[in-house]
Amino acid sequence: MKEKELEVGCNVFETIKNIDENGCEFWYARELMVVLEYSKWENFHKVIKKAMIACNNSKNNTLDHFPEVRKTVEMPSNAKPKHIVDYKLSRYACYLIVQNGNPKKEVIALGQTYFAIQTRKQEISEMEYDLLTEDEKRFYQRNLTKKGNYSLNRTAKNAGVRNFDKFHNAGYKGLYNGETANDIARRKGLRYREDILDNMGSVELAANLFRITQTEQKLKMDNVKGENKAINTHYNMGKDIRTFIEGQGGIMPEQLPTPKRSLKEIERRNFSDVMTKHLDEK
Repeated sequence: MKEKELEVGCNVFETIKNIDENGCEFWYARELMVVLEYSKWENFHKVIKKAMIACNNSKNNTLDHFPEVRKTVEMPSNAKPKHIVDYKLSRYACYLIVQNGNPKKEVIALGQTYFAIQTRKQEISEMEYDLLTEDEKRFYQRNLTKKGNYSLNRTAKNAGVRNFDKFHNAGYKGLYNGETANDIARRKGLRYREDILDNMGSVELAANLFRITQTEQKLKMDNVKGENKAINTHYNMGKDIRTFIEGQGGIMPEQLPTPKRSLKEIERRNFSDVMTKHLDEK
């Protein structure tokens, strides 16, 4: 299977991903059922039940990963609406489902690879974090910054921010001694629209995560209102964190090395390697 086809297959699972009000990702079971090529809910529901048992056996709370939801489906010809059962699945729940799916389906193998790679990025303990490789730490920190930025955007919007590019650049300028996101990208030698966060090491990502979370807390704590005030708050927080790093004798963010491979590239290569191995074993 060619790398482009693998990437397209991976994107299938991304397109049906949802984000809730807390910035957490989830998948609806009935949408996943269609992607995994199950035509009957009854058959797919059996797979879900097996996944729930596996979740419970792993000492995880099934209610955290398989919360049940009720949906109303409009019926034709003014018939009475039908109520159906669905599930809001965590990434881990999806991983367990594809592990218990029909192994003869190629899309199941695709799903096993995709969710296996992505599940590795879920929250872990401090002890487990110390045992991770640098790239694994990058994946972990990047996942947290995504969630943090989503939450920060909601708080900033409530404060009156409409120009989010200006708002986020203010934080970067404070932390990176005047550099905007585009300046950082140019310094790192990135292609147009390539994500700068995907091209940071774990230490640099951690500094940005601290900026993101502390800015959100400051906006809420001070009940900041107005776009200009929110922008200044973000800039000052970035600058304060920079001052703190300098005072501790740390390395300035712009002086930290850029990893040789972006997280997107690592993800594509890992996905391609696993799928190639899977196809070779057939």
